[in-house]
Amino acid sequence: MKQVIKNWYFNNDRIEMLAFIPAYSKKILDIGCANGGFASLVKDKFGVEAWGIEINPEAARVASQRLDKVILKDISDALNGLPEKYFDCIIFNDVLEHLIDPYTVLKKVKKNLSDQGVVIASLPNIRHAPVLYELLVKGNWDYQDYGVLDRTHLRFFTRKSIIKMFEEQGYTILKMDGINRSESIHGKLISKLLLGPFYDMKYIQFACLVKPNYS
Repeated sequence: MKQVIKNWYFNNDRIEMLAFIPAYSKKILDIGCANGGFASLVKDKFGVEAWGIEINPEAARVASQRLDKVILKDISDALNGLPEKYFDCIIFNDVLEHLIDPYTVLKKVKKNLSDQGVVIASLPNIRHAPVLYELLVKGNWDYQDYGVLDRTHLRFFTRKSIIKMFEEQGYTILKMDGINRSESIHGKLISKLLLGPFYDMKYIQFACLVKPNYS
């Protein structure tokens, strides 16, 4: 089972995030690129120069065969050696929630963005209805091998706290959508009941497109 989960993480190409990549992008950086699946999709679609950062040696080896450059380092160490004002798009797909200090990382990558550069990110939604049902009705808060309560998550976010994080680190949100509703029958039933101020509880994740504020 653990091997299945590992393969899911490293081989999940995140096609739904392609819609957030600006068409003008020429150079991208995928932070936590896994086996390079998503960045290679962007490379094929937009003809970009694609870089990746990945801490897992096996995944980085595969990614290096698909991308223009892959850096095998921890994110914090890798950021120190990146070119400034270089990337049109920096990608954090399911990464920020794994970091001890995602706030500092978001501040640091600003210097690596081109004048028209943006950041895209997907983050899990801790306010997802099935998660809250388990907590509030059943009293359960059980970590899992993957998903919203992935046992390797160090930070937890709601739609509001995602907005707050980006704004406090000096970004403006250009686009933000809920993505990947629950596929379980129970999750789908709950989703149909959620309207108005509760609509955000339908979504497992939120995807964002943001740009830095330059004073």
